Amino acid sequence: MMPIAALLLAYFLGAIPFGYLLVKWKTGGDVRGAGSGNIGATNVVRTTGWGVGVATLLLDIAKGYLAVWAAGRLTGGDVHFKAAAAVVVMLGHAYTVFLGFHGGKAVASFVGAFLCLTPLALAAVLVVFVGVVAWSRYVSLGSIVAAAVFPLAVWLISGLIWPLETAAAIAAALIIYKHSSNIRKLRAGTESAFSFGAKKQ
Repeated sequence: MMPIAALLLAYFLGAIPFGYLLVKWKTGGDVRGAGSGNIGATNVVRTTGWGVGVATLLLDIAKGYLAVWAAGRLTGGDVHFKAAAAVVVMLGHAYTVFLGFHGGKAVASFVGAFLCLTPLALAAVLVVFVGVVAWSRYVSLGSIVAAAVFPLAVWLISGLIWPLETAAAIAAALIIYKHSSNIRKLRAGTESAFSFGAKKQ
């Protein structure tokens, strides 16, 4: 029962749409109707300001970390269920029951989950992410590239531990899939570049 409880908890933690809730509380509006229509931190920054955007980012990271930590506590540290929880919390964010199974792109929940599960590999790809965004000014491109190299980073740093490698591969595939529209925009040259001059509080 505990493994099932761990995965259910991971899903429902992931499903909490913090970006949607914080924007609704701050402005009364629906963040899905503004900017890119995404509930994640990048769109919240663009549409509502840095304060709410950073809060969204931190809460989405926290729910990813908590899901994996809780899975470890509930299953005696079983790496299989911790790895599964990392994927499930991302699925909860990407396909939240609270918003009709339409959610975000799961990058922040990915960061939290793998911060708990494989912190050194995560740190390596965060360097890649920052470098790509600094060079291109596209958060989406940074997320896509970082996700693509993440399974390799897990293998090189943690070794070939199948539960971790499988979770890393699924997580990477999910992030890239959720960025399909961004990939089309990048190819067409219509993707929105990130600006530090986002709307202020």
